[in-house]
Amino acid sequence: MLLPSVLVLNGPNLNLLGTREPAIYGSETLDDVARLCREAAERLHIEVDFRQSNAEHQLIDWLHEARTRIDGVVINPAAYTHTSVAIADALSAIDKPVIEVHISNVHKREAFRHHSFVSPIAEAIIVGCGTQGYVLALERMATLLAAKVNKVAK
Repeated sequence: MLLPSVLVLNGPNLNLLGTREPAIYGSETLDDVARLCREAAERLHIEVDFRQSNAEHQLIDWLHEARTRIDGVVINPAAYTHTSVAIADALSAIDKPVIEVHISNVHKREAFRHHSFVSPIAEAIIVGCGTQGYVLALERMATLLAAKVNKVAK
């Protein structure tokens, strides 16, 4: 039996986790987040493909490539949340569940961070839970994917 596959995408500057503004983003590194996601995926019986890029076009290319091989997307678009219609369009084009994650509570920060081009596409939005938000997103995604399988089976 094939396990459901979830693409976990991380946008710009998340490669600096652990050293960039630890008062806001914490001391965990992106490698720590990848480990948390792999552990959660094993427990949830899903596969994760964990990636990060500072380049908008790379994130879009990965979404395009994944259209036919993944069952859902967990994305922390980082600064592209507030600027990238192109990433929002790529997410819409894959026609799979999307969960948006932000480590900090963007609504307690600068006003420009309060708008997201991704949120209208997302099934769920997790903000302000630190890196635990990724685990919560994978748990929710596993629930969404299981419900979809059960609906098809009926």
